[in-house]
Amino acid sequence: MKPTTALPLGLLAAGVATAGYAFAETRWFALRHASVPVLAAGSRPLKVLHLSDAHMRPAQQRKQGWLRSLAELEPDLVVNTGDNLAHMDAGDAVLRAYGDLLDLPGVFVFGSNDYFAPVAKNPLKYLTGGTGISAGGAWERSADLPFEELRASFTARGWLDLNNRHDELTVDGRRLAFAGVDDPHLGYDQLDDVPADSSADLSIGVAHAPYLRVLDRWNASGHPLILAGHTHGGQLRVPFHGAVVTNCDLDRSRARGLHTHQVPGHEPSWLHVSAGLGTSPFAPVRFACRPEATLLTLTGIDSPGLSA
Repeated sequence: MKPTTALPLGLLAAGVATAGYAFAETRWFALRHASVPVLAAGSRPLKVLHLSDAHMRPAQQRKQGWLRSLAELEPDLVVNTGDNLAHMDAGDAVLRAYGDLLDLPGVFVFGSNDYFAPVAKNPLKYLTGGTGISAGGAWERSADLPFEELRASFTARGWLDLNNRHDELTVDGRRLAFAGVDDPHLGYDQLDDVPADSSADLSIGVAHAPYLRVLDRWNASGHPLILAGHTHGGQLRVPFHGAVVTNCDLDRSRARGLHTHQVPGHEPSWLHVSAGLGTSPFAPVRFACRPEATLLTLTGIDSPGLSA
């Protein structure tokens, strides 16, 4: 009987070890760096800190402390692409975590987990391609997270609300124009045909979920840079294969990091998708996909684009 039971016991031990590692990886935060050549040739660099998918709970002290430390990077601009909350009482924890970053120029959009508390779901449905509400759909639940309080706190500190809005900021002497949408995963996005502001030093599109309808519209409208989150980088990545799913209609090869997006007849836009900082409390695991924030260095178009 011993040879018969050895293999199942070995598989069980391997499974337990893998699950333990995947749980531990959720606390192994990484700062990524990428260089994006989107400014006029010869421009001095502009540092942009891209934050996404914190999915904060009040007790997550390690995550909050790590986020606070990012102020030491002294970014010129903070871009927050949503899903800040994972608990009714997490609003104050989010504000403590962002800390001095809230005193810097910043912009934000919301994701579904700014509106709705996470619920237990069948993970097989996620893995087989459930991709949220289509454009123009209606979400069935009533919003139950304190998103209006969070919005008021962000705007009171000077961050721009870009949920279905255009706005602009002057950052380090450069005028930046923004187009933003509310969460496409919920079908809350209201896209328009307003072209990118060609008089600005840079036009940036900001969304939570990188659905192709949004990326296509902003590329066609002439936005050189688009920032999004939502995918968690796949959250569970297979070595030498990458993300299993993206939880939207973006291809798996662009589930995280710096890429380009282009529709026929238009110049390519740079697309940065953050793998995010957190997880749902009902799926507290990551594998080969550390939680992250990214410091984007925007450079002149005569410089190469590099990511790590």
